[in-house]
Amino acid sequence: MVLPLIILAGVPFIMVLGNSMLIPIFPQMEKAMNLTPFQVSLFITLFSVPAGLLIPFAGILSDHIGRKTVMVPALIIYGTGGLVAGTAAALLSQPYPVLLAGRILQGIGAGGTYQLAMALAGDVFTTEERTKVLGYLESANGFGKVCSPLLGAALALLVWYAPFFAYGLLALPIAFLVLFLVKEPEGRSRKQTAAAYLQSLKKIYQSKAAPLLACYAAGAIGLFLLFGLLSFFSDELEAKYHITGFAKGGVLAIPVGTMAAASFLGGLLLQGQRQLLKPVILAGLALTSLGLAVFAFDLSAPAAIAISALIALGIGALLPPLNTLITSSASTNERGLVTCLYGTVRFFGVAIGPPAFALAGEIHRLLLFLGAAGLAAAGIAIAAIWVNTSTMLNNTGSAGGA
Repeated sequence: MVLPLIILAGVPFIMVLGNSMLIPIFPQMEKAMNLTPFQVSLFITLFSVPAGLLIPFAGILSDHIGRKTVMVPALIIYGTGGLVAGTAAALLSQPYPVLLAGRILQGIGAGGTYQLAMALAGDVFTTEERTKVLGYLESANGFGKVCSPLLGAALALLVWYAPFFAYGLLALPIAFLVLFLVKEPEGRSRKQTAAAYLQSLKKIYQSKAAPLLACYAAGAIGLFLLFGLLSFFSDELEAKYHITGFAKGGVLAIPVGTMAAASFLGGLLLQGQRQLLKPVILAGLALTSLGLAVFAFDLSAPAAIAISALIALGIGALLPPLNTLITSSASTNERGLVTCLYGTVRFFGVAIGPPAFALAGEIHRLLLFLGAAGLAAAGIAIAAIWVNTSTMLNNTGSAGGA
C-alpha cells in the first residue's frame, strides 16, 4: 500500500501549488502585465471560487461512478489550465484575459482532486489507519505549501510565467499514475439510486449535522486565517523588513513548513487515539488565537517569523483530527460528498482570507489581528460545544466505515 499512498499524496502536493506558488511572484506579474494589485488578486480568487463551487458535485459523482473516474480527468484539466496560461503569457502581447481563463480552468480541475484523494484514502484504510494516512496527505499538502514559494521564486528567475508550465508538467504524470497504479476497493456500490443516496445523506446529516458543521467551520477558519496571514506577511516582509525575492520565499517556507510538520506528526501520534481528536482541535485553535493576538503588535523580524510559525503550528495540528472525523462520519457510498463539502468551505476560506486581511489591514493592524484572534476563539467555542467524537466515529455503514 506504500506506492498508492505516495501517489495519492502527490495529489494534495500539486493542488496546493495552485495558489501558493504564485504569491511570491505577484510583484513581477504586476510589472510584466501592468496590473493593479486587485487585478493580480484575481489569480487567486478565480482559481479558488470555481474549485470550491465544483467540489461537492465532484463528490457526488465520485460516490456514483468512482473516485478515480472523476479524479483523473480533473488532474488533466488542472494541468492543462496551467499550460494554457503559460503559453498565453509566452506568446501574447496582452495575455491577462487568457491567463485568467487558464486559472478558471485550473480551478475547475482542482475541484476534483484533493478531497477525492482524501475520500479514496478513507475508502482504502480503516479508521485506525485513517488518521495516520490522512495526516500524510495533509502533510503532503503542507509540504507543497513549503515548496511552493521557493519553487515559484526559483522558476520566476527563468521567466515570470514559468510556474504556469510547472502545473502541467507535474499534474499530467500524476493523473496517469493514479489511473494505472491506485486501485479502488472492490464492491463499492456504484448503482445506488439517487433517492437512496439522498436518503443516506439525510440520515447522516440528521444525526451528525452539528458536529459535521462544527468541523467544517473549524477547518474553514483555520485556512482563512493561514492564507490571510501569509498574504499579509508576504507584503510586510518587503515593506517593513525589506526581505524580497528568493529570501522572502525562504522566510514564508518557515511557517508553512511548521504547519506541514505538525500535520505529519499529528497524523502519526493520533493514530488510534480517538479520545485526543477533539482536545487537539481545541488546542490548535487556542494556539492560533494566541499567536494572532501577539502578531497584532510591532515585532522584530525574527519575532514575527517565530510567531507566524506558532500560528501555523496550531493550524497544522488541528487539520488531521478534522480530516479523520469528517471522513469517518460517513460510509463509503456517501463519503465523497461529505468530504467534498468540507473541501468547499476550505477553498472559500483560502479565497476570502487574503483580500479580507488586506482590506482590514488598511484600516488598522491591531484591529485586524485582534479580530482574527477572536475568530479563532469563536472556533474554539464552536468545536467545544458541537464536535462530538463518538457520534462522528459511530459509523455503521458499509466497507470503509470501520
